[in-house]
Amino acid sequence: MNMTSAVSVAFDPLLPWTVLAVLGAIGLVLVLLGLRAGARGTIWRMGSLVVVLAALANPSLIEEQRKPIADVALVVVDDSDSMAIGERRQQVQTARETLKRKLGQQDGLEVREVVLPPSQIQLGSERPGGTRLIDAMRSALIEIPQERLAGVVLLSDGQVHDVPAGVPPELGGAPVHALIAGKKNERDRLIVLEQSPRFGVVGREVTTKFRIEDPAGGAAPVTLSVGGEVVKRIDVPVGRSVELPITVGNPGANVVELEVGPGTSELTLDNNRALFTINGVRDRLRVLLVSGEPYQGERAWRNLLKSDPAVDLVHFTILRTPQKDDFTPVRELSLIVFPMRELFEQKLKEFDLIIFDRYESGNLITRDYFRNITEYVKGGGALLVSVGPVFATQRSLYRTPLGAILPGAPTGDVVETGFKPKVTEIGQRHPVTANLPQAGDPNKEPEWGRWFRLVTSRTERGNAVLAGAEEKPLVILDRVGEGRVAQLLSDHLWLWNRGIDGGGPQPELVRRIAHWLMKEPDLEEEALRATAVGGRIEITRRTLAATFPQVTMTSPGGATRTLDLRQTAPGLGLAVVDVDKPGLYRFDDGTLRTVAAVGSPDPLEFSDVRATDAKLKPLVDGTGGALMWLADQSDPDIRTVRPGRAAGGSDWIGLRRNEGYTVAGINQLPLLPGILVALAFLMAIASAWWREGR
Repeated sequence: MNMTSAVSVAFDPLLPWTVLAVLGAIGLVLVLLGLRAGARGTIWRMGSLVVVLAALANPSLIEEQRKPIADVALVVVDDSDSMAIGERRQQVQTARETLKRKLGQQDGLEVREVVLPPSQIQLGSERPGGTRLIDAMRSALIEIPQERLAGVVLLSDGQVHDVPAGVPPELGGAPVHALIAGKKNERDRLIVLEQSPRFGVVGREVTTKFRIEDPAGGAAPVTLSVGGEVVKRIDVPVGRSVELPITVGNPGANVVELEVGPGTSELTLDNNRALFTINGVRDRLRVLLVSGEPYQGERAWRNLLKSDPAVDLVHFTILRTPQKDDFTPVRELSLIVFPMRELFEQKLKEFDLIIFDRYESGNLITRDYFRNITEYVKGGGALLVSVGPVFATQRSLYRTPLGAILPGAPTGDVVETGFKPKVTEIGQRHPVTANLPQAGDPNKEPEWGRWFRLVTSRTERGNAVLAGAEEKPLVILDRVGEGRVAQLLSDHLWLWNRGIDGGGPQPELVRRIAHWLMKEPDLEEEALRATAVGGRIEITRRTLAATFPQVTMTSPGGATRTLDLRQTAPGLGLAVVDVDKPGLYRFDDGTLRTVAAVGSPDPLEFSDVRATDAKLKPLVDGTGGALMWLADQSDPDIRTVRPGRAAGGSDWIGLRRNEGYTVAGINQLPLLPGILVALAFLMAIASAWWREGR
């Protein structure tokens, strides 16, 4: 830029201005008195006073050599995901190149540019989603002095989700212009999620609320999927809020997907689906514990179950049958009748888990009630049987209708010798017994204490995950119909709780068995899981088999990919894949299927992709800028305007002229040199003396 100069007068008084003002006032009073008295030479005395005061003010002529400072125009380009629709990116790129060319031709103008990239995948991030175009603008304005800012030009489709209510102070009065890409009055079908429950009790219903927007009206088909499985298909009216009940199937994350079929006019299908996650939590568990003959371990079972605040325990100890005649006084017998019909017929299905602890068959619980328990398990119930020596006799529970669902059949022998429970080969792959505390290396003896009794049995069904003396089964787990059964073939579990011989992980073992019986997803022996962490998905496969099947991944766009899993522990395989597109990823190994939601469960970026000028209009109007559609005006004129003047029109955008500069040099010339002041003073005094002498 060319150098310019400016001339001004500056004062550097030899005395303070207040002193000069006092001297001037005194001199003026004396002059006025002289005029009033008619004294000759008064005017010349006033002239000498003026000369003296002017000399004391010390005026100088200042010439500044000024170097102009270039103004700054900021161009903010929206390159978010919604810009990929139609010809929006092409429109913006063309306008961007034209703007840079025209702005580059403006004398004294510096052009800076910032680009908002496509959204990053940030699962679980607290940062708001959507197009944060104004945040990008404000971050760039931090580095631009307000006195240099000429204006801001926004290139976007108008779908901006962080427009403030007022004008950002960082603008400092500079205009903001918006050039909108896309077409006016675009049509698109989309699903709007109005209410999405975050938590729900397992087995109960929660309600989601949504509506379908479509300019064509009518009805639209909607599919509800949970965990990748289609649950329901319904037709819903367009434009009306619809409430849909969803049953929470299992604890933990339940990924829910609502998808509406394509409409007659579509900009994208990404907003035809809505994702959210319901975290399933269990209600208080109702457990029925039926104990037989008292022994040291009975209290251990009761204390273990009562210590869990999520368990409602109903405990009965059956000391004698009604037919038993041992001459016990009546006053020492139970004061209430055992509620067999209420427990095993009327309210049986209200219990989540039934435990028989060293119970022996007799005439108290009839065969019909045992049949009810068998049907309860087959229908989805859970049964845990902890046996004692009587299990090997004729009074064994195996000789009741329960024998049809018990996985271990007694051989009639009881081994009473010291042994350490050992995790079996299949138990090392089963999540109930894998990595049990104190289990130690699979090839070495466990670090926990010994047990001293084992009821021998043969495993007819299920999986023996713990073995006792002579490698006989100790803990057997089995699935029966829709339900599950666990069998503990010893009554010495309590020894671990008492710390005998070093003790062992009794609470952890019982917790895992109970949660497996309750179908806890993390304890499923055959499971396929996918967990999204940022832009990566971790796929884990739990299996009792020796090898892992290949897993097919289907991305949101429909592309497929085959993944091989590597073993990280016995029965546990892992694969990690990087992804760059948010949405629902599906995984299938031929037997099991699962899904993973990557990115925001409800992406704001695609909630509405129709180009609009409504969101940016308040900001543009508040700064006096211009707003135009690139489809109508792709090549607006660039003009410079003075502060406070109109900065935009229908076909032009204005940039504020700040006229900033820096001073490169200063020349100073005194206006009243000493010799000139002396001559003027002597001349005034001499003239006054001459006038008085006449």
